[in-house]
Amino acid sequence: MPSQILPFSYLPPPKSPPLAKQAMYKPLIYDDYPSTTTTTVKPLLSRASTFNASALATNCGGGLTAWYHNKRRRSNSDNNCLSALPDRTNGTDGGDNGQQTIAQEVTHAAAETFLLTRLCLKLLSYLGVGYRWITRFMALGCYAFLLMPGFVQVGYYYFFSPYVRRSIVYGDQPRNRLDLYLPKNSDGPKPVVAFVTGGAWIIGYKAWGSLLGQQLSERDIIVACIDYRNFPQGSISDMVKDASCGISYICNHIAEYGGDPNRIYLMGQSAGAHIAACTLVDQVVKESGEGDSVSWSSSQINAYFGLSGGYNLLSLVDHFHSRGLYRSIFLSIMEGEESLSQFSPELVVQNPNLKHIIARLPPIILFHGTADYSIPSDASKSFAETLQRFGGKAEVILYEGKTHTDLFLQDPMRGGVDEMFEDIVSVVLGGDSEVVGKSVARRRLVPEFMLKLAHWVSPF
Repeated sequence: MPSQILPFSYLPPPKSPPLAKQAMYKPLIYDDYPSTTTTTVKPLLSRASTFNASALATNCGGGLTAWYHNKRRRSNSDNNCLSALPDRTNGTDGGDNGQQTIAQEVTHAAAETFLLTRLCLKLLSYLGVGYRWITRFMALGCYAFLLMPGFVQVGYYYFFSPYVRRSIVYGDQPRNRLDLYLPKNSDGPKPVVAFVTGGAWIIGYKAWGSLLGQQLSERDIIVACIDYRNFPQGSISDMVKDASCGISYICNHIAEYGGDPNRIYLMGQSAGAHIAACTLVDQVVKESGEGDSVSWSSSQINAYFGLSGGYNLLSLVDHFHSRGLYRSIFLSIMEGEESLSQFSPELVVQNPNLKHIIARLPPIILFHGTADYSIPSDASKSFAETLQRFGGKAEVILYEGKTHTDLFLQDPMRGGVDEMFEDIVSVVLGGDSEVVGKSVARRRLVPEFMLKLAHWVSPF
């Protein structure tokens, strides 16, 4: 759908004196483990949905400003993300040659299964057995059954492909692992997409990105899927910290796997898009302070891709409640109602004391389906409008009639040419017009009638 990007004008604010910083509020929730120049911006893509940005009178509240003044008093400990790593983890959980024995594989799988089962049981104690959740779980079961032919094929690739390096340790927490999807062609350094998976902040897992990893690696792009602690094992600040540690590992170690550290892109889907955006914004806030120690730089990120994400939690909390993510649970995940603003990237960039950070942000490209009922496409529109209004480089691509899962699951399983996938490739490989021009028609993984039924029964 052809469109254009809105030009913007940006007047750099005067430099403000150094501010103070302190740690984010983090309650103990189920901690089971120790612990005047006018600039016209070219569109980043050839087509993007645009809107007439009206001046939004969004009130960030004094709490966010006070939080920022206090937040910068703490000293950043992100360097621990690297110091806790084993030497030369080259494939799975470690070892001299990076290859695990069958016993180690089974032990790791059993530990992961036990962990996920334990967390699910705790989660069920939160959710109870209400009618809404029973019907959603039933719909989820039907949805997974209909897509099972595709899941089996992708699962086989995930577990048996020699080009997938699973469970590389990047930090010292139980979920601090990532998967790498490597291209078959190893001539020269490859661009890298660091991907944060979705899962309603509750069921996120690194393997959810295996279909995307397989797709992009076939186009000579390395994909790193970052795992992170979910609720109730951790709250939002734990998720942001884990994502930051994972990005740090990628920026500092991806060259060992054939990646180009100068061509790294950050991407997130659904809740992962929110976590990745929070991580990116938090990073530029750290970089704007004095005395902060950082283990990676926002300048290393060439662009941010947000797929079906939400970036203003204050405007979404009631919507999530109506969809079954109850307000009490959501506020527990987000560390209380008073923390919603500080974990809303759209609101943080509007803070008068933080407007200078927008210049540090990489280009931001947001993808969203117009039929997405889990997180309405207005969430991406509003975030892009806000960034444009304050001088940021942002655009939105809307896909007519696509739901929350169509873009990420059903469309790739349908085979042929994937529209959103080609949009991502055109940015990542934008300098290679010959490669970009070669659209790859992938084989079908699931019959069409099953995909249509999955679209109809999807609880998302």
